Amino acid sequence: MRGPAELADALPYLMGFYPDDSIVLVALHGERGRFGGRVRLGIPKDTTQWPYIADQLAECLVSAAEQRGERPAGMLVYVCQEPAQGESGQDVKQRLRPLAQRLRTACGALDVPVLEALCLSNSRYWSYCCPDFRCCPAEGTPMVMPGTSVMAAAAAYAGMQVRGSLKEMEARLTPRTGPRAADQVKALDTAAAALLPRMLQEDGSAIVRQDTLDRAAAMIHRFRQDTPAGSNKARDACDDALITDAEAAQLILGLQDRVARDRAAEWMEGQAAAPALRLWRALARRCAGGYIEHSVAPLTLAGWVAWATEDEPSARVALSRALSLDPDYVFARLLHEGINDGLEPEPLRRCLRGEREDRAAAEEPGPVPGKSPDSEQPQPGRPAAADHRSAAGRPSGPRGTTRPAGRPAGTRARGRAGRNGDRSRR
Repeated sequence: MRGPAELADALPYLMGFYPDDSIVLVALHGERGRFGGRVRLGIPKDTTQWPYIADQLAECLVSAAEQRGERPAGMLVYVCQEPAQGESGQDVKQRLRPLAQRLRTACGALDVPVLEALCLSNSRYWSYCCPDFRCCPAEGTPMVMPGTSVMAAAAAYAGMQVRGSLKEMEARLTPRTGPRAADQVKALDTAAAALLPRMLQEDGSAIVRQDTLDRAAAMIHRFRQDTPAGSNKARDACDDALITDAEAAQLILGLQDRVARDRAAEWMEGQAAAPALRLWRALARRCAGGYIEHSVAPLTLAGWVAWATEDEPSARVALSRALSLDPDYVFARLLHEGINDGLEPEPLRRCLRGEREDRAAAEEPGPVPGKSPDSEQPQPGRPAAADHRSAAGRPSGPRGTTRPAGRPAGTRARGRAGRNGDRSRR
């Protein structure tokens, strides 16, 4: 990168999306300033939190780099926010100046100099480090057109993809509102009332669990048969039309069972992965009204499938949303910590494959009822008689010590990693 313009243009490629309303720190390593770790947090509205946030973000990134054996030689600071009503981009730059200065001070206190601090707003950028108005005018500098820069060409060659803005990615996971939300809440109320008597029957939990997996397999098959095109918004609208309110309600409630959720996580590769990800996103959008916390399970599944299919930015967004709703949801915590610690998803994939094979071996000879409509992708099988350990609790799953994004400070956790058991809702 050869100056503020190229650094501003590089940010979406470094993150995989444009980070609206965010603080971003990027570590630089070596004499040539090689890009290293990065950390993002939403800008707190309470300005009294800014000093604490700045200190914690700087300490988080520097300590993480030191644990990997390479202390940063420098730091880049970005603050990104669109103007509020009646504001200009220049107003945003002035309003966020104390935050940028505090971030610079926090990094300097750790002997890591900030080489550039940029404000990005309203398609313009400003430098907090350059005092020369000839190259950094007070009205800001227009950013280059997306996809036209050297960075864009290099990213395309390397296969790097920008998935829109953070707000657009979060919108794909945000519950419905308005009349459609009211209809979905009624369907959820009806399904919940019908579920309780079934759960009280002998073997009711196992029956409901298998019904949930069967319905999910049928929905994944349906999604595979209808692959919409167009923008993300158009594709999501098509996906929403493929599932009725009643079907969504039954799946949402069924996935509150931890074992059902873990077995649904087995649809994470092959031809089942893409339709499964679409299904989990669609279910998260259906958790309207008072059922919003029920979206933690489909959000976690969406984050897992995204990570398993090498879409780390989408995985981070889904898991961050899940943890903002339930910071103690163990499966989401483990996945988020694994991503933050730079682990690969393959150990957990092996764990899930092993559980599926163990159940298949325990089945009696004859037709396997756990086959999905897609013959190339096995469906999670029926409950085995032996004791079952969840995927989230297997020792081969991802480990880590990073605090989830749902916590205000966004820093590394100290002490215990969380409760030993997951939270199963009925």
